[in-house]
Amino acid sequence: MTPLIAPTRTTSESTFAELGVRAEIVKALTEDGIKHPFAIQELTMPLALAGDDLIGQARTGMGKTLAFGVPLLQRITTSGAHHPLNGIPRALVVVPTRELCLQVYGDLATAAKHLTTDLSTHGARRLSVVSIYGGRPYEPQIESLRAGADVVVGTPGRLLDLAQQGHLQLGGLSVLVLDEADEMLDLGFLPDIERILRQIPDERQSMLFSATMPDPIITLARTFMNQPTHIRAEAPHSSAVHDLTKQYVYRAHALDKVELVSRVLQARGRGATMVFTRTKRTAQKVADELAARGFAVGAVHGDLGQVAREKGLKSFRTGGIDVLVATDVAARGIDVDDVTHVINYQIPEDEQAYVHRIGRTGRAGKTGVAVTLVNWDELARWTMIDKALGLGCPDPAETYSSSPHLYTELDIPTEALGTVGSARKLPAKRATSGERGSDQSRSRLPKSSRQRTRAGKPATSHPAICPAANGQADASSTDTPVANTGDGAHDGRRRRRRRPRKSAGVAANAN
Repeated sequence: MTPLIAPTRTTSESTFAELGVRAEIVKALTEDGIKHPFAIQELTMPLALAGDDLIGQARTGMGKTLAFGVPLLQRITTSGAHHPLNGIPRALVVVPTRELCLQVYGDLATAAKHLTTDLSTHGARRLSVVSIYGGRPYEPQIESLRAGADVVVGTPGRLLDLAQQGHLQLGGLSVLVLDEADEMLDLGFLPDIERILRQIPDERQSMLFSATMPDPIITLARTFMNQPTHIRAEAPHSSAVHDLTKQYVYRAHALDKVELVSRVLQARGRGATMVFTRTKRTAQKVADELAARGFAVGAVHGDLGQVAREKGLKSFRTGGIDVLVATDVAARGIDVDDVTHVINYQIPEDEQAYVHRIGRTGRAGKTGVAVTLVNWDELARWTMIDKALGLGCPDPAETYSSSPHLYTELDIPTEALGTVGSARKLPAKRATSGERGSDQSRSRLPKSSRQRTRAGKPATSHPAICPAANGQADASSTDTPVANTGDGAHDGRRRRRRRPRKSAGVAANAN
């Protein structure tokens, strides 16, 4: 399958109406501010509207959803009396993640809001688009299918569950779409995809869309597609990441990364920002530390319930928060055009994950900034990513939160501190010269554990870290008689070493 390659332009001067799109869909897109197609959309729509199988390849953020969504909606609503819409699913879109499911569902529902089924026997009704994904109760999704679903968007696991239970009928499908196929490969969903393919009719239109095209995806396409046309909306020599995205790579120390990120978040012109980590635990830890520093931040990762994840994404899209810390799973399902900065707190596993992370910014023709922090033990992996993508930065410059070149390159004000707003006013018990603002564990200790004294002196011999609260002894302490025994010239550490021997002697005399 030799790909048909489009020029590297972002959008076209043509309109959706000139491509043969129905007036109802054009109206819906125009109301949503979409007037001109992207390159991938302009190339794929004539073939997809004609019913051909195709493979669409374009970088993240280049409009792949509408490239298959518009033809899908048009074909199932204009196929005539041979395939009437009767509430049994006619089109299925399979996606790898819950977040992407919601994003694709929203785009299709928006484009279909003026479409009706035009049933002669039951009267006209609005075209129904239903989302099916895990992490949510089964009952509402089952009720949506029973009420009639013309288009189903779902994740593989939940789709198979409902199909096996008899709630999802796949025998009436005429259009199948696999979106972000490379991510489904990475997440191990190919066996589930093959099980779904065995349950749908052979006579159908199939479309596969992906940002990258590894060999297993090509093999899968050959098994379930009928002479597909491979369309790639970029030049062969073009970078896998957006040309409008400025990339900065720094070698950073693990203990300084949060401080460094807090400076980046104060760069001039910084808008919505995504911070990526490899692990769920790190994502929550970074989000908590940034929140303690005064930033409006949320987190999206696998340890959160689906309701919390959706709430965080909604707040990020609507501007309630402007920093979102996420794991790689969330990278495929967040479609926000106004992301100005992406920060790789931890580098991804491979170059494909890097491409998808960076693709969260520089979307829809806008510029963006991508900052990658490479720890010393990550240099080997980063070297492989750099070589695979031809970035030309195999040995990043050693950088700290106080490095002058960081402020210059990212346009950070020189007066930027590690906290913003009210976060600079730390609680009185933590506002000491030896405590770090990010150390939250001490503030959660019981009050008594921070104010213990012996013989009128602090329990610690490090006054810079834990000074005495008021310099008064606890007269009721049972430690006092023991602490006062022996040589009073000895310091607190020697007295603590002698206490067990004294206690043992007292106990022996008692016996």
